[in-house]
Amino acid sequence: MRKKILKWEKREFVLLSCEGKNGRSATEEMQDIFRRLDEELRKMELSPANTIRTRLWAIDRESRDMGSAVRAENNTGKARAATSSYIAPVHFASDARVGLDLIALRPSRPTLEKVIVENSPPRRPINYLIYDSLVVLAGKTVVLPTLDEQLDEILPRITAILRDAGTAWDKVIHVSGYLHRSQPVDAFMARFNKWVKTPVPRMEIVLVDGYSAEGKLIEVEVTAELT
Repeated sequence: MRKKILKWEKREFVLLSCEGKNGRSATEEMQDIFRRLDEELRKMELSPANTIRTRLWAIDRESRDMGSAVRAENNTGKARAATSSYIAPVHFASDARVGLDLIALRPSRPTLEKVIVENSPPRRPINYLIYDSLVVLAGKTVVLPTLDEQLDEILPRITAILRDAGTAWDKVIHVSGYLHRSQPVDAFMARFNKWVKTPVPRMEIVLVDGYSAEGKLIEVEVTAELT
């Protein structure tokens, strides 16, 4: 397990990355991952209720689906968080089938609780959450023929979600674009800049091989401050 403590934007974030232990099914690997993550959070006087985002990694679609089913069993109640998932064999430093990145936030007051906003109609992933004045969107994707078409749907949708949450692009503090490795980074940036005119303080682009469904070429994660 890899652990980072990030002091950023006057907050303390805990970033945990855990890969499955070799020799088990993807289901058993993910069950063990959640057990180890829970133990690590409690050592830091945190709990799954402090989780704001989880990012699932897998070596193939079967492993991704099995890992996602286990995550759904754990992503309940106060532990619910923004989610995304990616297929990327090169992500792994071991022979694991699945892995998980978990981001937790130590709230400024212990009594603060997350506000979960569902998709309409509701489905397994949440739409976004609000926690200690942060707005955290689940990864946004769509299946359309081209990257440009997908971004032309995703980015205006994110704009509307930010507005509904009480914030906007000028309050966004972090964007992650998980781009299919068949697509040019410059093409992603050109389309992003078409829709987003405000500079983003922190932005990363990661190349991956697949998502929750065939035909997706990009998934965008966004975190913003409340206005």
